[in-house]
Amino acid sequence: MASSVSFLLALSLLFISSHLYVSATYSTVPLVKGLKWNFYQSSCPKLETVVRKHLKKVFKEDVGQAAGLLRLHFHDCFVQGCDASVLLDGSASGPSEQDAPPNLSLRSKAFEIIDDLRKLVHDKCGRVVSCADLTALAARDSVHLSGGPDYGVPLGRRDGLNFATTEATLKNLPSPSSNADALLTALDTKNLDATDVVALSGGHTIGLSHCSSFSDRLYPSEDPTMDPEFAQDLKNICPPNSNETTFQDVLTPNLFDNGYYVDLINRQGLFTSDQDLFTDTRTKEIVQSFATDQGLFFEKFVVAMTKMGQLSVLAGSEGEIRADCSFRNADNPSFLASPVVDSDVESKSEL
Repeated sequence: MASSVSFLLALSLLFISSHLYVSATYSTVPLVKGLKWNFYQSSCPKLETVVRKHLKKVFKEDVGQAAGLLRLHFHDCFVQGCDASVLLDGSASGPSEQDAPPNLSLRSKAFEIIDDLRKLVHDKCGRVVSCADLTALAARDSVHLSGGPDYGVPLGRRDGLNFATTEATLKNLPSPSSNADALLTALDTKNLDATDVVALSGGHTIGLSHCSSFSDRLYPSEDPTMDPEFAQDLKNICPPNSNETTFQDVLTPNLFDNGYYVDLINRQGLFTSDQDLFTDTRTKEIVQSFATDQGLFFEKFVVAMTKMGQLSVLAGSEGEIRADCSFRNADNPSFLASPVVDSDVESKSEL
């Protein structure tokens, strides 16, 4: 019954969320060279309206897709920067990032939604908006339309020309079994501090997880940091070797709120990488502050997302604007078969 109520609340937010915040919050985080808040003001002024309108329709049918889009942005940015490399299909040179173990559970529908957005935007404005920017905007709208903060997204990213190796993908995406020390160490290399780590982990307030991602906390013996009743509930859902899924936030699974941090205090975090944030002395107080102050969580989440969304971005003349998010233009038969390839269309967004 509780999950049904949460689902209905989430759907209602799709219609009222635009009234929860008078205007988007613009972070004070410095912008990297080449990115601007109003990058497409002249070349595609209705960009954000088109993206949000489409995602409202998507989430009305399945609000769970919001978590898939948010996770897609995370997995793109952490590996070799926010360059939409995670969207590329594999080639003769090797398997794509999608084939790496941490990305096998990314929702296939999320990739479809990004390319649907690409078609809508390119039909309206021409090939001026990158798949990397569309992924960033989709993540922001996934947060906001699920009940979270509305915030400005710096734009002007270009799409990468290659995907990362499986080794690089594994190295840059911490596993669910990572402890807080491993998370802090890994993200420190990306200039993300402890507050950023805890805030970004709050993205787990929406979405599902496969049982295999946390079964090591249940079998062969229960993790003593997990609430015993919660552990038993999970065992009922996830018998040994199960491929079932469960909500990541047991309180409000489809709402972007601070319930995730309350879960951690109640010892009901799903992953080791979640629960250990309440154990480690460097992050425990941050968890507590977010659990008691949702506004503070939203504020710090916007800062962390703005920082993460600028990791190793390509801008200016770097990379390209893909005509299809799954292929480099040089590998896209439809693009190469076009009678005229407009070499200026990509630069129009920079005017």
